[in-house]
Amino acid sequence: MKNYPQDSLLFKEYKGVIIDDKTGDELVFATLTIEDTNISSITNSEGEFALKVPDSLSSSSVLVSFLGYKERKIPISSLQERENEISLIPVSIELMGIDVTAPKDALELVKRMIKKKGDNYIEFPVKMTAFYRETIKKRNRDASLSEAVAYIYKQPNSSGKKDYIELYKSRKSTDYHRLDTVALKLQGGPFTPLYVDIMKYPEYIFTEDLIKHYDFKFTTSTTINEEPVYVVSFKQKEGVIDPLFYGKLYISSKSEALMSAVFNLNVDNKELVSDLLVRSKPNGIDAYPTEALYRVDYRINDGKYYYGYGNVQLAFVVDRKGKLFNSKYFVSSEMAITDWEEGEAGKDLRYRDRMKSSIIIVDEASGFSDPEFWGAYNVIEPEKSIESAINKIQKQLERDSD
Repeated sequence: MKNYPQDSLLFKEYKGVIIDDKTGDELVFATLTIEDTNISSITNSEGEFALKVPDSLSSSSVLVSFLGYKERKIPISSLQERENEISLIPVSIELMGIDVTAPKDALELVKRMIKKKGDNYIEFPVKMTAFYRETIKKRNRDASLSEAVAYIYKQPNSSGKKDYIELYKSRKSTDYHRLDTVALKLQGGPFTPLYVDIMKYPEYIFTEDLIKHYDFKFTTSTTINEEPVYVVSFKQKEGVIDPLFYGKLYISSKSEALMSAVFNLNVDNKELVSDLLVRSKPNGIDAYPTEALYRVDYRINDGKYYYGYGNVQLAFVVDRKGKLFNSKYFVSSEMAITDWEEGEAGKDLRYRDRMKSSIIIVDEASGFSDPEFWGAYNVIEPEKSIESAINKIQKQLERDSD
């Protein structure tokens, strides 16, 4: 697939919404990809999208896909610049009887999935163009918005080398008055959703020691891009004290590759979870997370998968001594790969130009005034409500668990 530099492209932008053909519900995190390229975008928590198409590709088509739905191919020439409504048809299948070699043990399937992290995924260095957005809200009011285009120098899963990130350009809008003098900041920036890449960083969730503390079981199967997919639910075993994760893994029935994962951190133990997620807090302040949701989606190219999207949604309660009421904050950190090219290992990237994993992006970004700031780079449409996003993802997770 050809890579298209995004600095000086002539392009046209198309906006709209992706919905369920039967219910009319918006489809959150649906993927739009320009056919025969690596250029893509993703819908936000309202199902809305914005896709910038280079003029040279105006006669091409866009592929629209979503977990559990039939992929749709739409000529770009048939799109309007605004108010496009694209519906996808849900697909329901049963894997039983299709594959006689279907695994009987969900845990063993997950172990094989992790073991194949070098076989099923792109095994050469790539330079990815990514759009990152980080939002902090107090209740339902905007307090801080940071956005960035970054280059990710993705290393092969089997190499053991960490990925590098280079910040290309960023912007922010922050109202610390709305934060009520508590400067709630997210440490890690683009590394936060990048480390949700389970197949590159399984040590954050499924180490050899940790995996034995989970219960795994098969639930109703589904499809991704019309491919049959095993759905494995997991949760920490009864009696395990440390906060672990629970959620679902969507695993290809053909290659046993992880195609998507949606999971939560168990936040029942406030003190332990606070120690895990809160780095520092002033005297007289007590802060603890009440929700921690994660998502990772992989895309496929020539039979090999690659990291395509990562999302982290957090909710915190902040108690201040002497105040009758507490404050609730919502933090969103998401990153979408909008293009990539092979052969860029990042080894020539100077150490000082590599983003530190401890970065606080809001401290690095600058102003927020130029409406043409992003040019031809694809971005995710802004969400109307981070609280709404968390609620929608939570409901989806609970619905899938039934």
